[in-house]
Amino acid sequence: MSGSDLLLGRLTLRETYSLAENVTGDGRTMSLEGKEVVGLVSRTELLERMEGALGLVGALVPARWTQKPERNGFYTITTASADYTDRAGQGVAWVTWKVSMRRHGADSDIDLESRLTGARRANDHALSGERWHAPPPGHYALHTGATLPGTMTRATTDGPMTVYRGVPAGVSPRWGCAVGDYLRGRARILSAGYERVGTGYRVDAAAWEVSNGLVRVRPLAVGGSIEVASYTGGVWRPRAWWVDVGGTQIARFESATVLRNEPEQVILRLVEHRSPVGRTVLDLTLRRGSRTVEGYLQRGDAGPLSVYLATAETLTDGTSYVVRASDDVDGNRVTAGSARHFTPHASGGMTRPAATAMDFYLGTVVGGSAAAPGDTAIHLRDQYIGALPETTAAVRR
Repeated sequence: MSGSDLLLGRLTLRETYSLAENVTGDGRTMSLEGKEVVGLVSRTELLERMEGALGLVGALVPARWTQKPERNGFYTITTASADYTDRAGQGVAWVTWKVSMRRHGADSDIDLESRLTGARRANDHALSGERWHAPPPGHYALHTGATLPGTMTRATTDGPMTVYRGVPAGVSPRWGCAVGDYLRGRARILSAGYERVGTGYRVDAAAWEVSNGLVRVRPLAVGGSIEVASYTGGVWRPRAWWVDVGGTQIARFESATVLRNEPEQVILRLVEHRSPVGRTVLDLTLRRGSRTVEGYLQRGDAGPLSVYLATAETLTDGTSYVVRASDDVDGNRVTAGSARHFTPHASGGMTRPAATAMDFYLGTVVGGSAAAPGDTAIHLRDQYIGALPETTAAVRR
């Protein structure tokens, strides 16, 4: 933060001199208004801030003021607007933004509640999966009632993250978190170097990135469809994967669309044409704390669907997953799997010979043969099967 920044979640704005607060039977609300001007920021950043303000509506955000720290806390953005003025040819442009938000309270007053809903992923192997949960690094005092989950630690680019395993059914974990820690370890989407806020942005199909500090996914210009890197030993270790439809490797995707963009989960949709007609759709999902990226590959007509390593490796077939037979030079093992029946691919991966859709996950068994409990190939498979939709709410203590 600079000397005049206001941080609303992942969005940086110029701190306003004044704000208006109102208290009703529904609680306390706050209205803010400010101006971003080319010269203080670049035109690209000006538009990023405009789209970011509009994209915050409905979001739960940690808010931090430089000059008004007594207002720091958690808020839900209720309305937003932005007026854009561009004096063409004069090099002058500005955005006047307005935001209304409902105050939940300071981080010492409230808990964050992770609402885990739905059921385990449908699968062909009668697997029950594993309910797990990963709040941000720096959270504290997680509460799940009378039944305590197990714990493990994963090293991320944002510091050590505690992952809770065996979360009891029907429980929404509650936990405390300082405002400054809430966004650590978040899932995120970047395009052309900027982190996106909300879902209304245009994403560069050739220059995006999805990451959670444990897994990083990028498009490849040559030698594969996507690069999936795992953070191990303090560095990113990438592998290239081909997405293959009907025997045709997808060398590029023509469009990228943000479907969901929250700290706990992001979803990016990629679309590519098929020749002579038709389309391929690939949805990539990344959750906070996950060692794997999830994929859902679709085609209109039934036929072969495959995902496999661009550089062949020998993978051993297990129930609903494949994994490298021995440790690689970094002491890890690549792994992949699906909830549905598949045929192992000769290059290392999976194929469904006659399908319109294929779900899958790609990741790394960190530590290989000495992987910690929770990080083995079977445990990663179970966490994929048992992963639940998650939303985060603020509740008074």
